[in-house]
Amino acid sequence: MLTDTRKSPFAKVSPLATQDVEWTDGFWKETVNRCSDVTVAHLRNMFESEKISHVVENFRICADPADMRPHDGTVFGDGDFYKWMESALYSAVANHDEQLLADLDSYIELIGNAQQPDGYLSTKQIIAERTGIGKRLGDINEFEVYNMGHLFTSACLHKRLTGKDNFLHIAEKAADYLAQMYQEAREKDEVMTAVCPSHYMGLIEMYRTTGEKKYLDLARLAVELRDSVKNGLDDNQDRLPLKKHRKIVGHAVRATYLYAGVADLYAEEGDREYLDMLHRVWDNMVSTKVYITGGIGALYNGASPYGYFFQHDLIHQAFGYEYQLPNVTAYNETCASIGLVFWAYRMFLIEPKAEYMDLLERAMLNVNLAAVSLDGERFFYENMLRRAKKLSYRLIWRLRRAKYILSYCCPPNLARTIAQSSEYLYTVSGNRIYLGLYGASRAKVAVDGLSFTLIQQTQYPYDGKIVLKADDVQGEGVCEVMVRIPSWVQSGAITVRGQQVALSEADAGTYRAIRMNPSSDEVEIFFAMPVRFTCAHPMVEECAGQVAVERGPLVYCMETPDAPCSLDNIVLDPGERFEVESYQIGDRTVEALSGSAYQIHNPFDGEKTLYKTAGQQALTKIPVRLIPYFAWDNRGALDDGTYDVYSIEDKLDTPDDMVYDEMRIWFPVAYRV
Repeated sequence: MLTDTRKSPFAKVSPLATQDVEWTDGFWKETVNRCSDVTVAHLRNMFESEKISHVVENFRICADPADMRPHDGTVFGDGDFYKWMESALYSAVANHDEQLLADLDSYIELIGNAQQPDGYLSTKQIIAERTGIGKRLGDINEFEVYNMGHLFTSACLHKRLTGKDNFLHIAEKAADYLAQMYQEAREKDEVMTAVCPSHYMGLIEMYRTTGEKKYLDLARLAVELRDSVKNGLDDNQDRLPLKKHRKIVGHAVRATYLYAGVADLYAEEGDREYLDMLHRVWDNMVSTKVYITGGIGALYNGASPYGYFFQHDLIHQAFGYEYQLPNVTAYNETCASIGLVFWAYRMFLIEPKAEYMDLLERAMLNVNLAAVSLDGERFFYENMLRRAKKLSYRLIWRLRRAKYILSYCCPPNLARTIAQSSEYLYTVSGNRIYLGLYGASRAKVAVDGLSFTLIQQTQYPYDGKIVLKADDVQGEGVCEVMVRIPSWVQSGAITVRGQQVALSEADAGTYRAIRMNPSSDEVEIFFAMPVRFTCAHPMVEECAGQVAVERGPLVYCMETPDAPCSLDNIVLDPGERFEVESYQIGDRTVEALSGSAYQIHNPFDGEKTLYKTAGQQALTKIPVRLIPYFAWDNRGALDDGTYDVYSIEDKLDTPDDMVYDEMRIWFPVAYRV
């Protein structure tokens, strides 16, 4: 398992071992298979390419003392490669792929040869020191500690899945180097915040894997020293002492990695002030700064609204003001929503509330899966909620997925998150089994003298019927199944031993305890999945007077192929009854919604006038279709390859003359008179 809280004194639940749970059919099985069969190999090719990423080549240069070639690629490429190794580990173990496991051992040997005698390991700085053009630990934006943090996590996973120590030994040497670095920083009172602090989570997993308390002590020291940073910024969440944080601010990935790490620290040590802080920041985020898809970090670049009023530092992929959630320019970096999953999961482990798993599910099914194409080879860095045919301004990233992007942190992060998704199915505590994600699966469960295989049968997220039954039961007795009732549920029922418990909106966003005798009982769960029209808080100005369409846990969108006119000219009738239909996109079948909407005349068609008299709008009924948001941008003509691989210098900006298919989630509504 990636996050092992079985011995964490302040975690109330713990996950099942990775090898004990698997998807067996349906939506998630198909998704994980595509990741394993296509995405993992594709990413490996990108990392192996000297001309594209140069990542593996950087390790080869470091491993050969006579090689004087310069470093190439990004400063965080090492960490991205460690993330890919996690996805490859999951896939190799699940598929009994001995060749891939052997290849991973070869990479581990290469990484060990690149590591310096004192334990330091970050390829750009090793090469810079060798060639006399740079040094280590001079700039926090060189991502050295970030790289080592992902090394720790990947090495712990390797130990847990294979039982081997070779990768863990490398991680231990690197962690010991960090220990010396932090001790010196404390003594000299010269503290810098490590950006995107993956090492908090990584060090605590080192403690959980090795049992060596020094790694927990080091994680605590690293977190505590944040309060000693001079002239801190909201960008890195270090302007205020950590325990005084009240709102979520700054860079979205840095924030979610920070709070996920602090949640891990709380699980081990139980500092109530940290938990109170996590509650405050979480509440600020979920009530004012999360998109309907689960995306976070709304702004490409923004100034923190909370610092000194007349002095603002520019922050990339920033949380802005409360309710500041633009659609066309929504940034929503994929790594930010993945960081949200990490944070939500750790909050759930320390207090198993449905709200954490609900948001985790929303992010996983919507924004995370939207970040990769259905064929498993193309990726979004940012995830907008609306794409126009043509814009009068440029955006930072292109508006189509690409096989490789310069900032390649998101694809391997996404691959490992999809590969480990079965770990979010179940957690246990005493004789209780908590249901997390839903999907057809099998899991080996042991609770208070009972052991059995828990089988889940369902077509979720497209269908709300879920059946639980047990096989291979050892022992006698009952267990409590904690049924998660998602926040969108309006009606449903749970049936066991012929007795039915009705569900209503009052149950939404809670857990319901159901006693189950694995030897004889079958539990049937039913969540009704009507099509819902969802509105945003009135303070979300861009969505005022509009609705989004949802069904079950999925957010739906409309693209150019789904309507006979521009999406700007469409309004929805809130009384419309959409029908569910199977719809083919490439080689994948999704559940689409078909129905009618109204077409209006847009007085601004072809004009640049800023304001115009609205006039009377005639409504013409037209047929429309909506598809799950995760499936958008998979039907249009793909690029000719020119933009499959691109860099900031020449191809990141959107060309002025480029025209795209439209896509939108929010639509105006036409109320009947």
